[in-house]
Amino acid sequence: MRRSVLAHLDLEVSGPTVLALLLAVADGAYRRSDDLTVTCDGRPLPVTELPGPHGARLHRVEATAGQVTVDYRATVDGVDDPAPVDPHDLLQYLRPSRYAESDRIIGLAAAEFGGLTGPPLLAAVGHWVESHVRYVPGSSGPTDGSSQTVLSGQGVCRDFAHLTVALLRAMDVPARLTAVYAPGLLPMDFHAVAEAHLDGAWYVVDATHLAPRASLLRVSTGRDAADTAFLSTYGAGATLRSQWVSAIVDGDLPLEDWSELVQLR
Repeated sequence: MRRSVLAHLDLEVSGPTVLALLLAVADGAYRRSDDLTVTCDGRPLPVTELPGPHGARLHRVEATAGQVTVDYRATVDGVDDPAPVDPHDLLQYLRPSRYAESDRIIGLAAAEFGGLTGPPLLAAVGHWVESHVRYVPGSSGPTDGSSQTVLSGQGVCRDFAHLTVALLRAMDVPARLTAVYAPGLLPMDFHAVAEAHLDGAWYVVDATHLAPRASLLRVSTGRDAADTAFLSTYGAGATLRSQWVSAIVDGDLPLEDWSELVQLR
């Protein structure tokens, strides 16, 4: 399978600012060619790549005041190996985190999913989130976590993923958030899904059901959006004026059967 992705950001930077970008396709066993360019008022800026957990590739840029443009493109041939299982991760991804406050919804999880384990639990959590949360672009804020999503009943992909992660952790299933490029996604954008550990492997749980899981490309993986944000800024600050994302596969999109367990490859 060949997958091609593009990402473009237009930023207005008010002064000296460090940009932390998580846009690049993660390291993997597939064949990858990619390019990242950052300019300020048309002048190229130096970019430093820093390796992160789970193959993530963080790019650090020191920007000055002006109009900053970020362009990333990649082509990936083949699929990655299954994600490795680290015993430390299995503990870390059971703990509550900033946006996946599993300790605040233990009662809800027990009431809705008590007695379920294994694949039926993963399927039930995904369907519960889909049926109780409406996908509404722009409906949530950057500080909203899973408990706020339960109360509001609406959100975007990161809210669906945070709530999925929190409910699974509340049921003692290690779960994490993964930022991805998602061919077939509509509306097209950066995307976030949950990964849950079951029987020695990590499986995708995407309660939005908006893109086939077999087409997804890993970008970054962590506890929640605090670890996986595509853009973080430190210093004078930057305003994101516009962005667009493209992710496609050569040929037909993979067929999706939501009853099956699928690993991110």
